[in-house]
Amino acid sequence: MAAPILSYEDLGLIQGEGWLFRGLDLYIGERDRLALIGRNGAGKTTLLKCLAGLIDPDEGKRTIVPGTHVVLLEQDPKMDGSATLEEWVLGGSDAPEAHEAAAIADQLGIDLSRPTATASGGERRRAAIARALAQNPDVLLLDEPTNHLDLHAIEWLEEWLKRFTGAFIVISHDRTFLTRLTRSCIWLDRGNLRRAEIGFGGFEAWTSQVYEEEARAAEKLDAKLKLELHWLQRGVTARRRRNQGRLAKLHEMRAQRAAMLGPSGSAKLALAKDDVRSKTVIEADQVGKSYGDRAIVRDFSLRIQRGDRIGVVGPNGAGKTTLLKLMTGELKPDTGTVSQARTLSGIVIDQQRKLMEPQKRVKDVLANGGDWIEVRGSKKHIKGYLKEFLFDPSLTDAPIGSLSGGERSRLLLAREFAREANLLVLDEPTNDLDLETLDLLQEVIADYDGTVLIVSHDRDFLDRTVTITLGLDGSGKVDIVAGGYEDWIRKRYEVARTPARAGAQTRLAPKEDKTGPMPSQGSKKLSYKDQRDYDRLPAEIERLEADVAADEGALSDPDLYACDPDRFAKLTERIARNRAEIEAAELRWLEVAEMAEALGA
Repeated sequence: MAAPILSYEDLGLIQGEGWLFRGLDLYIGERDRLALIGRNGAGKTTLLKCLAGLIDPDEGKRTIVPGTHVVLLEQDPKMDGSATLEEWVLGGSDAPEAHEAAAIADQLGIDLSRPTATASGGERRRAAIARALAQNPDVLLLDEPTNHLDLHAIEWLEEWLKRFTGAFIVISHDRTFLTRLTRSCIWLDRGNLRRAEIGFGGFEAWTSQVYEEEARAAEKLDAKLKLELHWLQRGVTARRRRNQGRLAKLHEMRAQRAAMLGPSGSAKLALAKDDVRSKTVIEADQVGKSYGDRAIVRDFSLRIQRGDRIGVVGPNGAGKTTLLKLMTGELKPDTGTVSQARTLSGIVIDQQRKLMEPQKRVKDVLANGGDWIEVRGSKKHIKGYLKEFLFDPSLTDAPIGSLSGGERSRLLLAREFAREANLLVLDEPTNDLDLETLDLLQEVIADYDGTVLIVSHDRDFLDRTVTITLGLDGSGKVDIVAGGYEDWIRKRYEVARTPARAGAQTRLAPKEDKTGPMPSQGSKKLSYKDQRDYDRLPAEIERLEADVAADEGALSDPDLYACDPDRFAKLTERIARNRAEIEAAELRWLEVAEMAEALGA
């Protein structure tokens, strides 16, 4: 192992009446790509601040190679006192060069002249990223960098970090982001820090092995500790196993919905039998909505049935919120009709978490100050219900202000899922949640009797949760795909590839990101390089997909990590690398396919 450029030895920090963590050793090499994983409230954000030198711990020695520049991207940076985002980005003693910050902001699509007082969460997040990256760090500490970002911005950040020559540690709930970027995992668990030289793709297998070893050791513990261990560990393992069964059921539901959807390009359900209509909760027929000259939604038809899980994806500003409001009846269409079942009653969990007032207690938010909560028609004691959502039951009287951002989000989910409703609207529900809470949220959604509408940029979460994906590109067209995010991406690739090969004149939806120029007006054919990529990339993509499938098959062996951890790590890293190459190849092929179509090829 190369000498570390930043390290902490015997790190300890007291929080409240006890140690948050103690005796931690952490070493960061100059090219490390580390995923920092742990439950909400475990101290992940605090640990990053210790590494950044912003918090003085109660114990421990921080060592840093002279000249090493450490930059922390905070989850919620304070921008008070700055009139505009630009003033904040370029303020302070460690401000970046103005031209570098402006260049990154331009690539991220953020106008830094925006007043901070009216900037959205996504705009603030982009400004914070521009400031952090423009500082040219040697060590980059990233706390939930994908929060409030749309898919285009997330993918841009992924590409930047792939090219980054320094080291980084990232806290994130985005499994796809972590799998594509990290090579090692550090796990903060009950005050201890463990490290494994595997990418995030191998994290669950590694932790399962750790839990099994602890479970065997627990046979020697007293009954009380056994009970605690079961709740903290084996319950998590059991949840993951149950989620495997739910994923199989989800695939069956997707297959059924695919059979009910019309031919490719048709948004309306082909079936119209009485038994189908009786299950319909929302029906949209030729719906259109515009603002001025811009079409937000056009010719949108869909019949949503009871139990559907609908994911809505697309770049910021594409019309996701407008589409949700049209479907729920909050907004009237300009053309067409939307009807809802008379018995439909919905609840909305928005991004702002408005109910989480710092001075309120947990029991105030959850049960209006009482000890019992009504959970969909049946009474439960608040302490038992808190345990179902991975809270320590002793937190009933804790003030909301003492909870982490993820714990507040989890508490809000617990409150809303207790209410009687048959339609649940989730707007970016994964922000601030840890991975175990995401597992729990997937489980709760899978068991929910009603219909769920989800706006999210978390690709893995959508792939594990939804039965239908509605994809918007900003042109007014809404793609309707049975399946999750990856199914939507696959459809876009296939739709773009087919007409270009056949010489059709169908217009493709505008791409969010052009990595190369379109041919000039005087060009009659593709350049040699473009034509070569156009011809070879489909076969290259198929080869890479076959390699990923073979490696994933080998990785599915439950004994692989225990028997051959080196091979496990190599397979995990190769899968992540090949997936990144597939995505880059697909984007490049779509680019040259559009060029070919523009030339009539």
